Formats: sequence, C-alpha cells, structure tokens
Amino acid sequence: QVHMVESGGKLVQAGSSLRLSCAASGRSFGTYSVGWFRRTPGKAPVFVGTLNPRTSNTYYADSVKDRFTISGDNAKSTVYLQMNSLKPEDTAVYLCASTTYTVSYHPNDYVYWGQGTQVTVSS
Repeated sequence: QVHMVESGGKLVQAGSSLRLSCAASGRSFGTYSVGWFRRTPGKAPVFVGTLNPRTSNTYYADSVKDRFTISGDNAKSTVYLQMNSLKPEDTAVYLCASTTYTVSYHPNDYVYWGQGTQVTVSS
C-alpha cells in the first residue's frame, strides 16, 4: 500500500512559479514510479510528467516541457513538481499517483492516487 498526499496548490498570477509536493508513505517508496496528472471539471486526468526513482529519469508532456520539473527526496519520501512560467491553461487539480510500470503516461496504469491540490493561474 502507498498513500499519496498532494499539497502546495493555490491562486497565482500568470508567469509565477509554484512548487507542489507529493508525500508518499509506504515501504515501496523509491521503487514505484510517480506520475503527476492534472484534471479539469468533467474531464479525465491528463498526463503532466513522471519520475522513475530507481533511475531518476523524468518524462514530461509537451505542454509543460522546459517549464515544469519533477524531482524526488528519498529521505523525505516526497516527490516535487516545480512549475515555472505558469499560464492560465495550467489551471487544474493536480494529482500524484504511483505505478509499477517503469514509465507510463496512462492513468489506468497507476494504482495509488492522492486527492489532488487546486492550482489556479489568473491572467
């Protein structure tokens, strides 16, 4: 079992930076890959990026490449999503989740999900 808890979301102005945290509890931390997704009302979660803690490899959606960065801190059992140059279209509920797949862009491949944290970017 892995319990995921997101935090750090808030209202910010376009062009601002924000860092989200995903605290993961469980013995499997450092083994499961962690994905970040974002969800808007009435739509399924959309892939943002993923981190494989076994290799430290990261992968990102084209829409956030060169703006968002995922990193991890094994000592704190926490994965971070650093978001820079935020745009209004980044507004969403951001969720983290874990998967046994090495790399996956698909929500159905993720087993454990957090409740999400709201990020709102004003124009």
